[in-house]
Amino acid sequence: MMKELDQIDRRLLNALQEDSRLSQRDLADKIGLSQNACWRRLKALDERRLIKNHTVRLDSAEVGLPLTVFMMVRTRHHSKEWLEQFRKEILAIANIIDFYRIAGDYDYMLKVAVKDMNAFDRVYQRIIEKVDLDTVTSYMTMEAIADARPLPV
Repeated sequence: MMKELDQIDRRLLNALQEDSRLSQRDLADKIGLSQNACWRRLKALDERRLIKNHTVRLDSAEVGLPLTVFMMVRTRHHSKEWLEQFRKEILAIANIIDFYRIAGDYDYMLKVAVKDMNAFDRVYQRIIEKVDLDTVTSYMTMEAIADARPLPV
């Protein structure tokens, strides 16, 4: 269900997506609220679970993980038990930074951040050793044109 947002909430969320390091005073000034009103709005947005977390995005290349690979996975298994095992194994691999169940020709899509092809092969080998899969297709990225764009609220 879509959670209704007024224009002030939208401006607040857009400002946070642009720069979450803004002090509460600077954020309030930017959107035209008092600090107390800004704090109440932020608290309400948190309580409504519109703000998922407060994190820092790192530059993957600068931290030694310049290769991003998208793995497309097809399985012949669709039981609850298989999915629980698959989920457990995938979430145990720190280099898998995004994990989706999808519709279409494949069942799952994984985003993997690694140092190089050898590191990716180790991730791949670990997955196929632990879980029975039908097909795995991998796409190596050459350039991130738009990565983690803000949501259009």
